[in-house]
Amino acid sequence: MSRGARALSAVASLVLLAVTSAAAPVPPASAAAEPRSAKPVTVLKRSVFGTSVQGRDLVAFRLGEPQRPRVRTVVLMAAMHGNESAPSQILRALVDGLPVVALDLWVIPTYNPDGVAAGTRKNANGVDLNRNFPHDWKDLDGNYESGSGPASEPETQAVMGFLEKVDPDAILSFHQPLTGVDTDTKNRRLARRVARKLELPRRTLDCGGTCHGTMTGWFNNNFDGSALTVEYGANPTRHRMRDVAPDQVLSVFRAVRGRTGADPLTF
Repeated sequence: MSRGARALSAVASLVLLAVTSAAAPVPPASAAAEPRSAKPVTVLKRSVFGTSVQGRDLVAFRLGEPQRPRVRTVVLMAAMHGNESAPSQILRALVDGLPVVALDLWVIPTYNPDGVAAGTRKNANGVDLNRNFPHDWKDLDGNYESGSGPASEPETQAVMGFLEKVDPDAILSFHQPLTGVDTDTKNRRLARRVARKLELPRRTLDCGGTCHGTMTGWFNNNFDGSALTVEYGANPTRHRMRDVAPDQVLSVFRAVRGRTGADPLTF
């Protein structure tokens, strides 16, 4: 083949390739690079509101829909006593799960981090934090050591400041191992509803007489909202804490987990 013929053949091959490429079907842009759905946002805010005696952070997580009209503000807290940490799983499951619908929710999974680290009821100063609040404080010793004075402990001061700022409609404070909900309290209707929804018996938790310096007593006597003690047993199952109780707790306040902005009645 002559040089001119070879050149013409090469040109023809290029033209054929261009025509073939142009005719080939182009996949739609969505099929070529379909974006993944964004993970729904559950935690709206992580707030360090204080530190423990040993310098560990006290952390609250804000969940839910605080901007939604007429939603209630609720605080859940656990591990006020370091050897009562099982209910913390309920709060961590809420933080780790789907967004909370129809509630302005703050959760404090670990109130007494030093006690949890040591496996002890008291904080690192040897104080029972649930006897350290100013309302009806009394100088107690032993297992219920109440501190050198009302609100002597940094954890107590931090929680008081946090609750004064948030001013919730309701607080559930989770403990162990007495298995029950205190129905001899400020809002007995709420207490009965909590007991029913959480499938716990009703109880009178009066500390064997008078509860001195408790968080619930302080809040109930200083705020319009109501604080309530919830006691699980000594060894609740992980399934109950992680899989059952979180949705039970939300149901107390007619809230759910799912797609934010939705009507909870559709879930």
